[in-house]
Amino acid sequence: MIFESNSPEETERVGQILAQNLTAGAVIAFEGDLGAGKTAFTRGLAKGLGCTEPVTSPTYTIVNEYLSGKMPLFHFDMYRLTCADDLFDIGWEDYLERGGVCAVEWSENVAEALEDPILVSIRKTGECSRTITITGGESLVDFSL
Repeated sequence: MIFESNSPEETERVGQILAQNLTAGAVIAFEGDLGAGKTAFTRGLAKGLGCTEPVTSPTYTIVNEYLSGKMPLFHFDMYRLTCADDLFDIGWEDYLERGGVCAVEWSENVAEALEDPILVSIRKTGECSRTITITGGESLVDFSL
């Protein structure tokens, strides 16, 4: 599925719609450069799951937990991790077992540890415009804005 976004709000909306189609245990693996809109997309995921906490980038904390929604959202930033072993050291398996959604920025750093993720690729096409491509997640129904 490919979406065009012309603002952070539109990027959030794609995330919000996707979230409404997710089940517990879903892993969202983001690809995209710095500033592409991964955290904006995650804000949308949080809204779609009913989370009320403000969503911020987990750059310095590795993971932020949002627990107020219909299921938890765990927002990871793997930028500072160098391999999948680092991911397991922070308790990845425990997060998977908690029945939430795991959103993973810089997923390419730990790709070998992510089994059947939903891949969300966000590419800048202009100052505010983005192309968002969603693949995987065969159990997802096709959705549109």
